[in-house]
Amino acid sequence: MPAFQSVAVIGAGAWGTALATVAARAGRSVTLWARNAEHAARIASTRDNPRLPGVAIAPEIVVTNELALGARADMILIATPAQHLRGAVNALASHLTRPVPIVACAKGIEHGTHKFMTDVIAEAAPISQPGILSGPSFADDVARGLPTAVTLAAKDELLASALVQALGSPTFRPYHSTDVRGVEIGGAAKNVLAIAVGIAVGRKLGASAQAALTTRGFAELARFGRALGARSETLGGLSGLGDLILTCSSPQSRNFALGLALGRGEKAPAGKLAEGESTAPVLIELAASQNIEMPVSQAVAAILSGKTTIDAAISGLLTRPFKAEE
Repeated sequence: MPAFQSVAVIGAGAWGTALATVAARAGRSVTLWARNAEHAARIASTRDNPRLPGVAIAPEIVVTNELALGARADMILIATPAQHLRGAVNALASHLTRPVPIVACAKGIEHGTHKFMTDVIAEAAPISQPGILSGPSFADDVARGLPTAVTLAAKDELLASALVQALGSPTFRPYHSTDVRGVEIGGAAKNVLAIAVGIAVGRKLGASAQAALTTRGFAELARFGRALGARSETLGGLSGLGDLILTCSSPQSRNFALGLALGRGEKAPAGKLAEGESTAPVLIELAASQNIEMPVSQAVAAILSGKTTIDAAISGLLTRPFKAEE
């Protein structure tokens, strides 16, 4: 198994920049690719990214707009939003000349196809070795070297272990797994559930309601995951329960912030993409196709689409038939 001495990060947003910093901190040779040539040139010259203010970008990180440079790396991290993943990998695939690990670092499910991120990678770049990175983390914390633990999954355990060794450092601790689907489901579903908790906090429903939504939300996540073949220990680990707890409790979470604004009757935070907003309708469609009950997630999807009001959704959840806890 190769040592993965070089890493390319595709996507120069806040998360991509943080991951490039992580890889450089781990001693890798790093290339950071930005889609916009002007954005790439600005980062290269100033060594800072306005999307991650206050974080100095190491001089050894090569910032480029040339995708062919990124394709030469030993491993590739895709840090574009979930709904843009296929386009990014399609563009990258034409430059690949050998099998290479491509690790999705976005959390979501593709619209239309209902595909998870590693499935999209496998279709768009058949020569690749797909992986997924997920877990409780914020770009600013990671970039500044604050202690963070995540999960990196690939079907081949030796590959997953080698990728973890390549990215790990004293402040960034990735755990490896072969439960690719479990890691993907935890990352996608928790974003939708965080919107629900944010709404409750914005409506000032109290700490008891926040705790109830978090735990019942996790029951939904686990039920959905088990039905699609995920392992219980993964769903209860960093990329499942751990990520859910973080995302449901911090205004740094874009999904929680969106829910908070909705609960207060305010407009969504400007310039911030909440992956849960894109994931909610797809998650509900996929759950329905498998006859999986997800009432909290369904309420979020209905609120976001304008099919119901927040008050009606809350009333609907509280008047559901009583049942045993699962």
